[in-house]
Amino acid sequence: MPGQTIQAYQIRVYMNARNLGLTQADAASVAEFSERSAQRIDAGTHQPRRGQPPNRPASADPLAQVWNSELEPMLRREPKLKPMTLFEYLQDRYPGQYGQVLRTLQRRVQAWKALHGESPPVMFELRHEAGRLGLSDFTQLKGVSVTIGGKPFEHLLYHYRLAYSGWQYAQVIQGGESFIALCEGLQNALFACGGVPEQHRTDSLSAAYRNLGGKRDKPVTRLYEQLCDHYR
Repeated sequence: MPGQTIQAYQIRVYMNARNLGLTQADAASVAEFSERSAQRIDAGTHQPRRGQPPNRPASADPLAQVWNSELEPMLRREPKLKPMTLFEYLQDRYPGQYGQVLRTLQRRVQAWKALHGESPPVMFELRHEAGRLGLSDFTQLKGVSVTIGGKPFEHLLYHYRLAYSGWQYAQVIQGGESFIALCEGLQNALFACGGVPEQHRTDSLSAAYRNLGGKRDKPVTRLYEQLCDHYR
């Protein structure tokens, strides 16, 4: 905060938070000082007592008598404890002594959980490049009934999508999933979009054996590779 001295323990909290991978802004928030102070700390230009009269005593920690001995051990046993739960514990155990510490307790618990709590889930960003990947699958329209002459029309949809742009193509398929249906759908999709991606991905190869009578003397994988080679 402007005009307030940054304590040594705040700098330790900040550095630990940075080591855990928090951004400069998030680590500064956990340590309870400004992002500008964080920039000075990272640059090595921070002066500990800058802007404060030299004889002004530092404010005492209102939780000094109970944090290490009682509150932190409680958090270690049950990391999901909330600041209000700890605050109510202090009110019951020490009536009238800790009535003004809720905000301090909230900040202290936030800092503790940032350093010692459960690690946040690791997220890996998935980036698609233009022209790199096309995807094919077969799908049924759920909740939609199609009839011809009053009789149900049994069909699937062949669906093709470009991963980068989201461009899509679909066509009606009769007879279920098959290698022939995959070939026809993919060919029409490529003509419709006017180009061929570097890679094509589908989960429908296993169903393609149906059109070959289940005979594995003609491996579908080889036929599929030949199909892809044809459009390269």
